[in-house]
Amino acid sequence: MRFAQDYDVTYTEFTTSNTEGSAISAVWLFVGLGLIVFMLAALWRVFTKAKQPGWAALVPIYNTYVELEIVGRPWWWLLLMLIPFVNVVVSIIVMNDLSKSFGKGVGFTLLLIFLPIIAYPMLAWGDAAYKGPSVAPVS
Repeated sequence: MRFAQDYDVTYTEFTTSNTEGSAISAVWLFVGLGLIVFMLAALWRVFTKAKQPGWAALVPIYNTYVELEIVGRPWWWLLLMLIPFVNVVVSIIVMNDLSKSFGKGVGFTLLLIFLPIIAYPMLAWGDAAYKGPSVAPVS
């Protein structure tokens, strides 16, 4: 039976500097915050194009309500967005309605779904004009 003193165990102490990690983290933080501000500005502009208050883009649940108004969907669709899996389907339908409200087609809906960081600025600062709600209000 061997004991611990029979083994030659040497410990190597590594010292690392967290300066590089901190710098990388700070860069990612600023990039992320910049993207958030950029997307909020795009959503603000989309809302103002649709004759809605731009500041509504900053309020988390209210912005979804305003987006539902823009596309012509009833307020209770907001409740559907709280149901898991149903919210994915409802969100895709709302994005399609948003595309139609700005005179775009299914291809733009796919862009909204998969690359919103490109699609929302295109709606905001591109030549897309708000045509009105894509869904006729139910009386």
